[in-house]
Amino acid sequence: MAFEELGELLDESIELPVGGRLYTVPAPSAEIGLRTQALIHAAAVAADGGRADEQVLGDAAERDLYRDVLGPAHDEMIADGVKWPTLKHAAITAMVWIAQDKTAAERYWTAAGDPSRLAPNRAARRSQSGAASSTPSRGSSSGTSTRPAPARGAGKKARKRH
Repeated sequence: MAFEELGELLDESIELPVGGRLYTVPAPSAEIGLRTQALIHAAAVAADGGRADEQVLGDAAERDLYRDVLGPAHDEMIADGVKWPTLKHAAITAMVWIAQDKTAAERYWTAAGDPSRLAPNRAARRSQSGAASSTPSRGSSSGTSTRPAPARGAGKKARKRH
C-alpha cells in the first residue's frame, strides 16, 4: 500500500462566513503554525499561573499575528470594512484551527468566543449521553435493595435476668 498525497488528505483551509460573504483562510506556513502553537502554549501557561516564555510572547507582539493567521482573508476583511470584533474573532478562530483542529475551531466560532457556550450545560450533556433522567436516592447507590433489618430483639438470645 502506497501513501496518498498528503494534500488530498488534509483540510488545508477553513471558510468563515461573515456578513453574507465567505472568507477562505488558507493553512499557514510551518513557521507561522509553529509560532502560533508556541504562543497559545505560553498564554495557557500564563493563564494557569505559570511563568510564560517572555521571548515567545515578545516575538508574537512584534509581528502581526492576526494578519499571519488569516492570510489573504485579513486584507479582504479590512477592504470590506469588517469591524474589529469580527476580525479578532476570525483571527482567534484561525489560531484555534492551527493549534488544535477544524472541529475545535468550529466550536469556538459557533460559541462566538464565549467560554460558557463552548461546553454544553449539564442538562444538554445528560440528554446527549443517554444517562438516567433521575438520580437515585442518597440511600441507594446501586439501585439494589438490601435485606430488611431484623425486628428489635429478634434473633438475639433472650437475656436471663438475675
